[in-house]
Amino acid sequence: MADALKISPSILSADFSKLGDEIRAIDEAGCDYVHIDVMDGHFVPNLTFGPPVIRNIRPVTEKGFDVHLMINPAQPHLSDYAEAGADIITVHVEADADLDRSLQMIRGLGKKAGVSLNPSTPETAIEHVIDKVDLILVMTVNPGFSGQSFIASQVEKIRRIKAMIGDCPIEIEVDGGINADNVKTVTEAGANVVVAGNAVFCGDDYAACFPAPAAPATAEGAAPSFVTAQRFDTGRTTEALKGRVLESELRNRAGEVFSRETRAWSTRVLRTGHQGDTRDVTFAFSPRTETT
Repeated sequence: MADALKISPSILSADFSKLGDEIRAIDEAGCDYVHIDVMDGHFVPNLTFGPPVIRNIRPVTEKGFDVHLMINPAQPHLSDYAEAGADIITVHVEADADLDRSLQMIRGLGKKAGVSLNPSTPETAIEHVIDKVDLILVMTVNPGFSGQSFIASQVEKIRRIKAMIGDCPIEIEVDGGINADNVKTVTEAGANVVVAGNAVFCGDDYAACFPAPAAPATAEGAAPSFVTAQRFDTGRTTEALKGRVLESELRNRAGEVFSRETRAWSTRVLRTGHQGDTRDVTFAFSPRTETT
């Protein structure tokens, strides 16, 4: 399993009146996957997306569609979601009487197979299919609605799942109530993919809202300063530096800030903000370019 944290924003919290624009925005902000919560009003008390919606938004981005099926039964519909454009298809152990076969079917369709566990379901329920999964989704809320509070008892389950899979190349994803306050806890427990809905779609600057673990301490004991979601105003275009980087990597000895995107320097700070341990800084860049 990769160590780098992946962000899978849940479009259940997006503005449905401009869904295509919302997906473009999280793509440009640097998301790794697009999380699509499919609910049937039966397995969970809500109705959301079906294959036609997924098919229509598929051309909007090349990012992987992380499709979470909260439906019962799921097996008869797997090919529909695969054909609509899903890249990862996750089914619930609680809703599948023949989980082994469903996971084999997903892989047979050329997709990555995921299995999800509700908070009340122990990890032992998936021991027999570990060799058939690419992703394990640990629900840290009871599925059905966005905006619920994180269930802290699931952290130990994540640790046990991490121990269970060992060195197998299986991603551990967490979904429910994830934000800057608890993302470090779940990643230290073993998760490498986090789903975030309300925490991401919280304002105009989605990248600044991506949950991220606290910065590691330096040798002197002080946490290094990180910068994220910088917007570089070069007069005609506004570009974003994707991901978290050490602030020191962007500053030269004169205190100027360098845009790797535009190869330009600036000292004029337009706006600053904070997201946990991370500073969100906006700079205006002069046309002068780097000469060294």
